[in-house]
Amino acid sequence: MNTKKAIFTACLLATMVSADTRPNFIFFITDDISPDDLGPYGNTFVQTPNLDRIARRGMVFDNAYNVISSCSPSRCSIITGRYPHNTGAPELHTGLPNNQKTFVEALRDAGYYTVISGKNHINNNAESIGFEKSSDSKPAGSEKWVEELRNRPKDKPFFFWFGSHDAHYPWETNDKAPVYDPANVPVPPMLFDGPEMRKALAGYYHEVSRSDYYAGQIMAELEAEGLAKNTYFVYCADNGRPFARCKTYLYESGIRTPLIIAGPGVVSGRTSSLASSIDYAPTFLELAGVEKMPTLQGTSLVPTLRDPAARVRDIVFAERNWHVFQLHERMVRMGDWLYIWNAWSDRYNVCDESADFRFAHVKEMWDAAAAGKLTDAQKQITLPNQPPEMLFNVKQDPFQFTNLAGNPEYAEVMQRMRGLLNTWKDETHDSVQKNPTPNCQPLHGMKTKGQNGIPDAGWWQGSMNWKLHGEFPGEDRDAARCNAPGPVKLP
Repeated sequence: MNTKKAIFTACLLATMVSADTRPNFIFFITDDISPDDLGPYGNTFVQTPNLDRIARRGMVFDNAYNVISSCSPSRCSIITGRYPHNTGAPELHTGLPNNQKTFVEALRDAGYYTVISGKNHINNNAESIGFEKSSDSKPAGSEKWVEELRNRPKDKPFFFWFGSHDAHYPWETNDKAPVYDPANVPVPPMLFDGPEMRKALAGYYHEVSRSDYYAGQIMAELEAEGLAKNTYFVYCADNGRPFARCKTYLYESGIRTPLIIAGPGVVSGRTSSLASSIDYAPTFLELAGVEKMPTLQGTSLVPTLRDPAARVRDIVFAERNWHVFQLHERMVRMGDWLYIWNAWSDRYNVCDESADFRFAHVKEMWDAAAAGKLTDAQKQITLPNQPPEMLFNVKQDPFQFTNLAGNPEYAEVMQRMRGLLNTWKDETHDSVQKNPTPNCQPLHGMKTKGQNGIPDAGWWQGSMNWKLHGEFPGEDRDAARCNAPGPVKLP
């Protein structure tokens, strides 16, 4: 930076600090929570009174989607505003490369105080992704958040990335949320209703409610400090509930995310407008008055925050990549339609939460499949071969149980969805890898340490730089350097 520019920047920042009225941000990202498990989305069983209150004064997005339903790649996409195959970290437990720019860096450089507290799962070096400070706690990851908020420098606007460990397995109960009786829990229709599943859901629902408790704690502190009116509060999730046909899957039960935004100028109510998780980055930058980074592939949601009828995009894309097992699927959501393309339809379509017998409810489901007790939709993921294409009308079929891909009545819709996907793959430099990462474990359990060079069950603990990954999708086309967004609006 030359001397004149340095002086100008210092003067600008000094002016901002002396009379800084820029908005603050609380970004509350939960772990493994589906919108249908929250009060603002119609769930009357799981108690979320604080989110209910926040939703009444903010905007609830009914059609918000993650770009992937897998922990770390979802977070890497959110913080960069880029599709997973464009981040250089498209698979589980790969740290975000330092050459990828984040919106948090842009906020920090503009004078914001930036903190990540709770679950990181992006890069072990928090400073390299834009944060001045990091902290964590157990079991919720949320225990230090009020303290972090109180101890911030008071002369700067702030951006807090609050990453909850709730509601990630193993579930741990405490006094911060209701303890639910397994006999009374609602079982989503894509899941097998058995005693082990009910136990698992009871633990999960407890942690969903615990995330609500900490949302209430944060809002109370903002109100006590007189910050609520100038602070954007955002509640979302990295992927869907951690159960079969949900987490990692491209059905709505896996890829759709809760998105509740409250703050200055946000119209209260609901919107049916499509939103993508890569849209958060440009939204935060616009609200903060910071120039949009050229690497962003998302589009700002600010017009929708001001008018729930405003539509910033007509199409949402998502992908499914390696998550312990080999996976390569792509999804398009447009209008009432959701289309899924599977490059490897000759392989099992599973993840830990749908195949690993370490989870009693998973073994229960596969035993039920063997006994012929599953519905056709529930049974699908236990089969060794999968449909190469699936098409669903999400309005008429909200759980995506009826595949219309082979129905000639919808041939024109299929052709249009395929065309959109092919355009997106071409423009964003997506590709099917020739030497993919191997499965980390057999179908129903973890490999022993050292077998075929694969570590044992502790391989993921604390590591965001696992060295055994193979070729990434789009790597042969240099996708990590591609900034093209693909289709956003229909012609």
